[in-house]
Order: sequence, then C-alpha cells, then structure tokens
Amino acid sequence: MSLHQFLTVQNLPVSIEAAWNFFSNPANLQKITPPKMSFKIRSKIDRPSTYAGQIIEYKVSPVFSIPMTWVTEITHVREPFYFVDEQRKGPYKFWHHQHHFEKIEGGTKMTDIVSYEIPLGPIGDLINTLYIYQQVKNIFTHRSKVLNELFGTIENKRN
Repeated sequence: MSLHQFLTVQNLPVSIEAAWNFFSNPANLQKITPPKMSFKIRSKIDRPSTYAGQIIEYKVSPVFSIPMTWVTEITHVREPFYFVDEQRKGPYKFWHHQHHFEKIEGGTKMTDIVSYEIPLGPIGDLINTLYIYQQVKNIFTHRSKVLNELFGTIENKRN
C-alpha cells in the first residue's frame, strides 16, 4: 500500500480574494468537475465560504459511471491562503487535498497537492498506475480548462 501524490499549479489572472471566494465556495466545485463524473452536492451548504469542521456529502460517479457517496471534511482553513479537505467516506482509502493560494504579479498562484491511497494493497497500487492516477490528472486538466475559460490565462505550469 503506497501513498500517492498529485501536484498541480495554475496561475489565474484574478486577485487572491477573488480566487479564494470562488474556490472556498463548495457550490463551485460542480462547475469545475468533469460532467462525466455526475458530481452533485447532497449537503445543504449553509455558508458561501468553507470553514474548518464543515462536512460536505457528494454523489459522484468516478469509475465506470457507478454512483457512490463521497463525504469530505474541511479540516484546516487560513483565509485567503489555504484550506484542506479530507475524505471521510468514499472511494479512496485515504484522501488529503491541500488548496494553496499565493498572490503573484498579475494574479494568484493556485497550488493543489493531493495525497491519496487506494484500497486493496499492491493491487490498488497497480490500479493506480494503470488507471487512477490518470483519472485524477484528467480531473485537474478539465478544471484548468474551465478556469481558463472563466478567468482567462497567465503563465500556467502543471505536473
């Protein structure tokens, strides 16, 4: 059983406050998730900005269109610089997603660090190599494209 990591960086031509307002609002997650995942928030969102201790339940179909419940908890928040979501129930054995925002010339540098573990031990590691890592990458590639359409572009770097 291995811990896997995915890192992506995208520079957006918006202020750190605008980036924070968009990404810390759970309702916007559906806008940047690939449609084929059938992502739907099932929790009532009681605030427009995320907060430590917030529990969010989703329905998502990440593999072969099979719907599943995914529950995350926002565990750390330091507005407008970062927040962390961790899976409490879902397809991964472990999921820890850091969202970092840094003011740069002309906009905001957004860094995502996803650490995850697949169930099934060595078989899960093989599945990650053959399928899961590419799926995670595809989610962030889609998100990057949507964000460029919404906000425009400045120099972007990706893993």
